[in-house]
Amino acid sequence: MPSDEPAQVVDDSNQVVAANSPARSHGIEAGMARRQAEALCPAVVTHAQDQGIEARAFEPVVVAMETLVPRVELVHPGLTFVPIAGAVRYYGGEETLVAEMAASIERVAGPGAALGVAQGPFAARHAAARAVDGPLIITDEAAFLASLDVGAIGKDDLASTFRWLGITTLGELARLPRAAVASRFGQIGLDAHRYASGEDRETQPRVIPDSLAVEESYEEPLVNLEQAGFAARRVAHGLLDRLRGEGVAPHRVEIEAEAVGGKVLSRVWRNADPFDEVTLAERVRWQLRAWVESGGIPGGLRRLRVMPADVSDEGRQLGLAEDPVSEAEATRALIRAQSLVGPNAVLQAHPQGGRDPADRVRWFRWGEPAPAPTRDPAAPWPGRLPAPSPALVPPEPRPLTVEWERGHPTRVRLRSRWEPVVSWAGPWRRMGRWWEGEEAVDRYQLVTSAGAFLCEVHDGKTFLVGVYD
Repeated sequence: MPSDEPAQVVDDSNQVVAANSPARSHGIEAGMARRQAEALCPAVVTHAQDQGIEARAFEPVVVAMETLVPRVELVHPGLTFVPIAGAVRYYGGEETLVAEMAASIERVAGPGAALGVAQGPFAARHAAARAVDGPLIITDEAAFLASLDVGAIGKDDLASTFRWLGITTLGELARLPRAAVASRFGQIGLDAHRYASGEDRETQPRVIPDSLAVEESYEEPLVNLEQAGFAARRVAHGLLDRLRGEGVAPHRVEIEAEAVGGKVLSRVWRNADPFDEVTLAERVRWQLRAWVESGGIPGGLRRLRVMPADVSDEGRQLGLAEDPVSEAEATRALIRAQSLVGPNAVLQAHPQGGRDPADRVRWFRWGEPAPAPTRDPAAPWPGRLPAPSPALVPPEPRPLTVEWERGHPTRVRLRSRWEPVVSWAGPWRRMGRWWEGEEAVDRYQLVTSAGAFLCEVHDGKTFLVGVYD
């Protein structure tokens, strides 16, 4: 982001995820709604978040950290966890190691990195968030956690409930009986109590057999990001499908890529909740993009391997309407279809703004994150058709033979037979883009015993533009 003017980055939900120093000086903070931020600073420049680009830009920082401590674990671009127990003994103390780490990061990314040191990832993350004047090393983790607001658990609804009950800090939460918290709030409350008690790390990680890893080799090396994204979805599905058979789910995964010349790169990604297929494929795609665009895979990708680094058999509470078995079968079928017909032939839809039914849907490839809408769905869109919307919209308007009497539709020809119009509504005048040569049309809704149709009439001709269920 530019450093001399206020700038912020927002995610798909229009929530601020990052802001530079000029923006923060106006009161803009991460987690703030975009409208609230723009009200504080109308001149702020807003950028849409692209975590693929962020992963590429963050890759040199991760490499710099790995020169000091191996096995850096990424949570998302900009946040890493680094196990330093062995490195502390090598460098002679935490202060020396943290100073070396800060200097290494500054050489590739400039000043401004926030470093926090604690025994567990949860405490270390919040220590980094409070490292304003330099690295913050927590010597008394219990006292540090006890001083944090309950909002630090990251679950706003649960934190609001705790505050309503008079529990405002993690220390007060940790003093509650764990069994009572689990009984009242379920798994989410149990996780919050563990975080408040400093028990978010695995004390006895299980041994993971190599047979759980998923590996793909490519006769024709993958040389572009589109191919890499497609491969990421396949290996993510393959790994989680294999782990489901074992009754476990991964919290950490190791991504390993081999270039044509034999160069092997690996990176570990961590997630607080067990990875699902979308999240895991996203992480694999980010990492491959970072390696490809930084020149780390010369000649193309010859082999891709994803291995669980930490698994858990602690599931989550399913919703009443959730059907994970059917969802997994549908995902497997879609991945198989993509492999047969190509990624551009399997699409999914996302709503957006527009007046016409075809304009109110944006199509994108299945398995990829939904793009930002090009038209605001919350805008009024005067002239938009009333509900309900057609279930089927042809790519182009199709001629339809309709018989009219005194301006009223009476019959519709469907192939070789005529169907009487049972009821109809309209017309609604649609003004075209006259500056582009579009003419005005009248739209009608026609109901017959064979179905309901949306039609447009212009120049004395009728065209089918939608079919209702």
